[in-house]
Amino acid sequence: MTQPSYLSRRLHSFGYALRGLAILAATQHNARIHAIATVLVIAAGVLFRISLTEWCLIVLAITCVWVAEALNTAIEFLVDLVSPDPQPLAAKAKDVAAGAVLIAAIGALAIGIIVLGPKIWDSVLG
Repeated sequence: MTQPSYLSRRLHSFGYALRGLAILAATQHNARIHAIATVLVIAAGVLFRISLTEWCLIVLAITCVWVAEALNTAIEFLVDLVSPDPQPLAAKAKDVAAGAVLIAAIGALAIGIIVLGPKIWDSVLG
């Protein structure tokens, strides 16, 4: 039997990653909230014609939240697998992972306020 080519293996890897994103979107209510926030922030960035540097900050903030949410979900799935019955350490692991998402979301909110806040304020008052 022939080994799959390097390119074929890489394409399969992308497939697994896309499947993971689909699982994230299908199973996590907060991921759907993040998706709505992502669309709204991108729309606001386009509307207010933010600078390249501001886009970089916004993209970095969005990416951090999505990475944190994905890792949180992976940790939750893994904890549920290895500890199906309630365990104090399992609960702590899940809580800390959820806390990481909260930290990322607060940081993203701060960046959003810094970048978009003055533009929204000026458009309301202007």
